[in-house]
Amino acid sequence: MFREKSLIVVSVLLIILLAAALAPVSAVFAQGPVDVCLNSTPRIAVISAFNAEFELLLSEAEIEGICVIGNVSYHIGTLRGNDVIMFLSGVSMVNATMTTERAINYFNVERIVFSGIAGGVNPDLHIGDVVVPIQYGEYLESYFAREVNGVFTPPPYWTPEFPNYGMIFPSSVGVIDLAAEPDSYLDQFWFPADAEMFAVAQRLIVDLEQCTPEQVCLTQAPVLVVGGNGVSGQSFVDNAEFRTYVWDTFGANVLEMETAAVAHVAQSHAIPYLAFRSLSDLAGGGPGENEIRTFFQLAADNSARVLLTFLEEWAKTH
Repeated sequence: MFREKSLIVVSVLLIILLAAALAPVSAVFAQGPVDVCLNSTPRIAVISAFNAEFELLLSEAEIEGICVIGNVSYHIGTLRGNDVIMFLSGVSMVNATMTTERAINYFNVERIVFSGIAGGVNPDLHIGDVVVPIQYGEYLESYFAREVNGVFTPPPYWTPEFPNYGMIFPSSVGVIDLAAEPDSYLDQFWFPADAEMFAVAQRLIVDLEQCTPEQVCLTQAPVLVVGGNGVSGQSFVDNAEFRTYVWDTFGANVLEMETAAVAHVAQSHAIPYLAFRSLSDLAGGGPGENEIRTFFQLAADNSARVLLTFLEEWAKTH
């Protein structure tokens, strides 16, 4: 009797330990072949923030299966000759960080590309233009300084890196130093795009849409601009004065809410990234109300078209 009870206790303990060990896996379920979620095929992660940015890309893909992790769908398949994993980051920095990190932890992500809309900052750019920045910064990482005798004054132990916007003093962010001892950080503002992917983007020629399906047309034909800076932060910007500050301070062609977070995660895993962003609005710099409701789909599709062309070119040599 004692031996039987002991076996029962041991069996229960083994079940508990097995359940604990499999807990992370239990968060994953497949829609389609189960093995698609378990294979180690190297893949390019193709990311957009929300459905309107994603639909054209997904419609062009051959999807083998869907892995749902943490209630986010990761689409496994091929796109323009490349093995890919496609998913929505969600809007804003924390969502983009979380979903990208999860993709890297569960799948063999060898490169990352992002496609979506953005607010235009460079006064020489127009709605519908597509920009491929050479580097991204987390521009809302900052000190909020106290006011001393009518002057916003940062703490004496810190030297400002950029001009301030009122009390806001932008700063670098601490990033893991992969070349140092564990738990070592270094200060960094710009996250450079991958040079090899950037070089391919420089060769692209893409026809971009000028009119919406409702025949609301842009006054200028959109163009592809490869180069310049991009910035990302937690705020949707619709303010002409702040837009001018961002241009003067960071030389940013565009601002938005995800790419720099994705770039930060990519660097922490030594994974190359490149982002494609189309101007849906002018971040408050236009003559009337914000233009995003009129042109977000045109911009989203223009960005997707450039990314699709990039992937086609990439597959020819890789």
